[in-house]
Amino acid sequence: MSKLPSLTGEQVVGALRKAGFEIVRQKGSHVFLRHPDGRSTVVPLHAGETIGPGLLRKIIRDAEMTREEFRSLL
Repeated sequence: MSKLPSLTGEQVVGALRKAGFEIVRQKGSHVFLRHPDGRSTVVPLHAGETIGPGLLRKIIRDAEMTREEFRSLL
């Protein structure tokens, strides 16, 4: 497995929206996304900051996707 790219919250939300996730709500800087089949995750949107590798893995795991599936959406 190759390393995940360094991404901002906006880029992660964009990739998840391509996968069918919809923004349900936002509380502060955190965006809550849900897929029609019930999967959900939270992505922080902090201007100018990238999401750390551990948090990105957690978001991908919450979305029940593989790294390759997520990478293909970028």
